Amino acid sequence: MKRIPAKSTSATKGHELVSSLQSRFVAGLEKLAGKLGSAQRFSPVEWFRDEGVHGGGIRYETADGDLFGRGSVNVSQVHYDDNPEKKLGSASAISTIIHPVHPLAPSVHIHISWTEMKDGSGYWRMMADLNPSNNNEADKATFLSALQQAAPAQFEEAEQQGDRYFYIPALNRHRGIAHFYLENYATDNAEADYQLAKGVGEAAIDTYLDILGNTLKSGTVATDAEQAAQLAYHTLYLFQVLTLDRGTTTGLLVHDQNDVGIMGSIPAYVDRDLLRSWIDRMQPPQHQLLNALVAALPDSTPALVDTEVKRRLAAVVRNHYRAHPEAIEMQASGNTVPPTVKNHA
Repeated sequence: MKRIPAKSTSATKGHELVSSLQSRFVAGLEKLAGKLGSAQRFSPVEWFRDEGVHGGGIRYETADGDLFGRGSVNVSQVHYDDNPEKKLGSASAISTIIHPVHPLAPSVHIHISWTEMKDGSGYWRMMADLNPSNNNEADKATFLSALQQAAPAQFEEAEQQGDRYFYIPALNRHRGIAHFYLENYATDNAEADYQLAKGVGEAAIDTYLDILGNTLKSGTVATDAEQAAQLAYHTLYLFQVLTLDRGTTTGLLVHDQNDVGIMGSIPAYVDRDLLRSWIDRMQPPQHQLLNALVAALPDSTPALVDTEVKRRLAAVVRNHYRAHPEAIEMQASGNTVPPTVKNHA
């Protein structure tokens, strides 16, 4: 099989950017692992949309190592050049999540994408958020400072949108401590917008690598309480992604050809009992969704989220929103909801 690329020049440029960010991040993570004496590396996995006719992607993933419990750096491009009925022309994206093993090393989520509609309009989506299970205010300040330097004019809006998007109403708290989110971003200067996306992506990647390296090189041994906090936080992370994240839900509703890749953000272990304790806090029909997600997990403590469990969780989310499409309006949003999310591409 072969992935057919989108025909648009701007789609090609967008894909080249996210691919360069992927290479930058994977190389940085593997270089850090080498310096720390770890043999853990990232392996490429390719997937195809409609046997490559409508694109696909390649992700670099790792799991169950001495440094990273889960890690996925996914680049994809899907397009509908041959389908005049689709409003979406193409979408090129990097979406990455790293969950280190050490409880004092923060997780990170970064997403940069270029979406182009058939009418010629297009927009960027830029997200970067630092997700420690044990908060470190110095790391927060470092991460936000780097993003502010990368996007000085947009930073205040991006931080506000991020704080809004990653708020979890049922738990009255946020996922993560540092949030940057620009949705549906486009000005009349396409080159400046491209450079902004590039700068934000590179700043998020490089700063996270510095934070991660400094933490792991310190040799600090985590306490039992810090270990427990990590499991609880990873449970919250799964909860937020599978009940509130529009990007995850949209990807699962559009197709089932990359379920494991889309679920690459889920941590390795979660607390099933803690997750169950939040069911009563959910509004209908979302309590049904969370109940089904709990049932899809192994009946163990902690519960391992392996490949088969990811597939089950993906099916639960897809089936729920097909049965309750109105519930999508209960998910998180920034200042706007992009048309591809509204129409499920």
